[in-house]
Amino acid sequence: EVQLQASGGGLVQPGGSLRLSCSDSDYSFDEYAIGWFRQAPGKEREGVSCISSSGRRTYYGDSVKGRFATSRGNAKNTVYLQMNSLKPEDTAVYYCATLHFCRGVRDDTLDTWGQGTQVTVSS
Repeated sequence: EVQLQASGGGLVQPGGSLRLSCSDSDYSFDEYAIGWFRQAPGKEREGVSCISSSGRRTYYGDSVKGRFATSRGNAKNTVYLQMNSLKPEDTAVYYCATLHFCRGVRDDTLDTWGQGTQVTVSS
């Protein structure tokens, strides 16, 4: 059973960068697409990105296009979310998830949620 863990969150100043990792220590998830989602207090969950199982296709939410990039690591059980030019409105708990395939940044093909990591952007 895939058990995902997001890590790499923290406190960063506006304009700064963070790299989140999504991993499973026991299982390879290279057969799955991996999505990143976030939820801020009092707001609905938002799709951030999705990367196909092959890694050749990526999709981003409008609010993060041009600033965030997702990629697959050389290990078959790690996916990254590089976040640049961070803004206070990026503050949220970030979750990764396995999906059967990407449909933009939607979650309707979702298979398994992972544990989240808090990202706080503040001066």
